[in-house]
Amino acid sequence: MLKNLRVTNFALIEKTEVEFGEGLNILTGETGAGKSILTDALGAVLGSRVGVGMIRTGAEELKIEAVFTAEKNSPVRAVMKEFDVEEDGDNLIIVRKLNRSGKTSINANGCHITLTALKKIGAALVDIHGQNENLALLRPESVYRLIDDAGEKIAEVREDYSRHYRLWNVQIRALAEKKKSKEENEQKLDMLRWQEQEISSAELKPGEDEEIDADIRKLSHAEKISEHVEESKLLLGNGTEFDVLTALAKVEKNLDDISRFDDKLNSARKLLEDAEISLREVYDEISSYSETVDFSPEKLDSLHARADVIYRLKQKYGASVDEILKRLEKIRSEISEVENFETDLETTQQVISKLEEQTKARAKNLLNLRQKSAAKLSTSIEREIRKLGMENAKFKIEVAPAPELDSNGGDSADMIFSANLGEEAKSLAKVASGGELSRVALAIKTISAGREDSAQTMVFDEIDTGLGGTTAKVVAECIAKVSRHKQVLCITHLAQIACMADTHLHVSKTDSGGRTVTRVEKIVESERVREISRMASGEESQSALKNARDMITSAAKIKRLMRDKIL
Repeated sequence: MLKNLRVTNFALIEKTEVEFGEGLNILTGETGAGKSILTDALGAVLGSRVGVGMIRTGAEELKIEAVFTAEKNSPVRAVMKEFDVEEDGDNLIIVRKLNRSGKTSINANGCHITLTALKKIGAALVDIHGQNENLALLRPESVYRLIDDAGEKIAEVREDYSRHYRLWNVQIRALAEKKKSKEENEQKLDMLRWQEQEISSAELKPGEDEEIDADIRKLSHAEKISEHVEESKLLLGNGTEFDVLTALAKVEKNLDDISRFDDKLNSARKLLEDAEISLREVYDEISSYSETVDFSPEKLDSLHARADVIYRLKQKYGASVDEILKRLEKIRSEISEVENFETDLETTQQVISKLEEQTKARAKNLLNLRQKSAAKLSTSIEREIRKLGMENAKFKIEVAPAPELDSNGGDSADMIFSANLGEEAKSLAKVASGGELSRVALAIKTISAGREDSAQTMVFDEIDTGLGGTTAKVVAECIAKVSRHKQVLCITHLAQIACMADTHLHVSKTDSGGRTVTRVEKIVESERVREISRMASGEESQSALKNARDMITSAAKIKRLMRDKIL
């Protein structure tokens, strides 16, 4: 709900602050006083386009500040969360500024937001009902939203349909891409087969490159290795008294002899014994190794040739044999995928056919639900239209099967209308005048006003244009009925509507310091009688004032009956 609107340096408004109440807020005043400027200011703070031409002459900056209630369960809370707008209790304070250089700033509860965010937040807060908005009702998406919101289970079925429709289109696009790539796949298959043959013919083994490198290093230095091995064997044990093992045996014998006379060297003897065992193991290992050292130029050449084969493959397919083998597996997988291309196409086509069947079934279900909802809704809206002075009007929301499925379903929706007896009912967009369209829109708003997921504030900008007499009274009652569920701001020139106000605001234009200034004031009961009198008869005679008081009394009675749910 809109609680407060402060406007500074906007068009003719130098500075004004308006407090709004619950229920029906009526704005009245002479033509040209600036009533529409106030709604323009509200539109600007909700995201409407505003240019530097709207800055009051002589000022450098315009500023509009609006304070709304944003209760926890209201639709705007979700939008605030989407754009990271901080909570401030139940308040949402929006401030929009624009200076002469064209620089604009927008804040919501102190958080800077973009114009896109403001528009989305504004749509969740206020529903402005004017000529442009009437035309918006004619858009297909608006008609669908009206039908779907009024019908049972439609939202659930629509979501299920949308999910299948998206899946179906994903597969259709995938099939198109596959068909497009068919020729490329055939060329790719030739290359893959050649690569597979090149790697397979090498008959690589895991870790083979590392083994070959080790063998090449060994064979390349076989002579030096052999010399060192033989020398090491001789030093350890060559059967003479000078080799290490023979010398150790002599030392061990000496220590044995000493131990018969003194045991202090027994620990040394034990260490020597362990050392001898270890050295004999070293000797045996070296001897075994010496038998494997076999220098063969032919074998070395063979290893170099094999290493060259592996090197060339590494240049193309990976840094090691293991990586090359992994690449081979991938190539074989790709070959299998390309070879199964036709089968894959057929499988995808089968998936598409199945999804198409499922999507069409859901579209048919959605069509049936929409037709039921449209029929029920049409009756209610037509009844409201007839109350608004078009007794012979015919109205129907027509939902028919469409030749093709789209994101909305498998149907088309249109509003069919006839204002007068004997006229053929045609599309509302083609036959309705501006006044008729306004009344149809009001009838729709009256029917849908109780929805909790819609904006809690509605603005009617001079909806009474061209109305009078009984029709004006009925329009007034409709607007009052809407205000039972929503906060309503209504600009009007009709006394029949103004007398229904819960809060009556008067807009006036005066001269101040050689400048024109627009003022907005909440008027008390006595002034309200005068204003209603002026609007009804253009004078403030005793009879006119009495008539105004009677209208206000009658309006109060009607509103009381509405509250008691009698009307």
